[in-house]
Amino acid sequence: MSTNRLLARFRTSVVAVSRRAAAVTLVVGGLCAVPQLAGAQHPSRGPSIPQVARTAGQFSTLLAAVDAAGLTETLVGRGPFTLFAPTDEAFKRLPNGTVSDLLKPENREKLVTLLTYHVVPGRVTAAQARTLSSAETVAGQKVQLRDVDGELRVNNAVVRIADVPASNGLVHVIDRVLMPQAPPCENGSTSRRGAFLN
Repeated sequence: MSTNRLLARFRTSVVAVSRRAAAVTLVVGGLCAVPQLAGAQHPSRGPSIPQVARTAGQFSTLLAAVDAAGLTETLVGRGPFTLFAPTDEAFKRLPNGTVSDLLKPENREKLVTLLTYHVVPGRVTAAQARTLSSAETVAGQKVQLRDVDGELRVNNAVVRIADVPASNGLVHVIDRVLMPQAPPCENGSTSRRGAFLN
């Protein structure tokens, strides 16, 4: 699907979900894993971040991961949040078996870290992001922000669609999954970024 068609679908989705937001029921996966960000849902204010993503399509892998990690309730909360949302195609770029491995119950903590690395507290527009060199994520690690030939980049991902509005924040659509740093090794050194998947 082209960027223009995806953006058109987002805009249509926001309007459609806003009209029926009071009737929308979300599947909430478990307890809130980030309690400090939790808040009551406000359907009268329009679609929340998960509602926008669910209705727009192209984010089934992301939403399945959010449910498995128990973060749906958090992302429906008061916010505001800025979500850098990888598409299904972005998840397909990961090594074979990565997603299924992350969805295993024993890897829930790793999954929560991965997903919260895509969330920045507050409402950060693309224009604001272009003035920053980095931003602190909910995972406690920073993402690098830069403008490269007119493209906004988050680490090695490109923002394909920016500033998609939600009642509790903004969504920026990205073409790669952001990988947080692995925890420090027992010898005190920090592993390579790719070691997060091991």
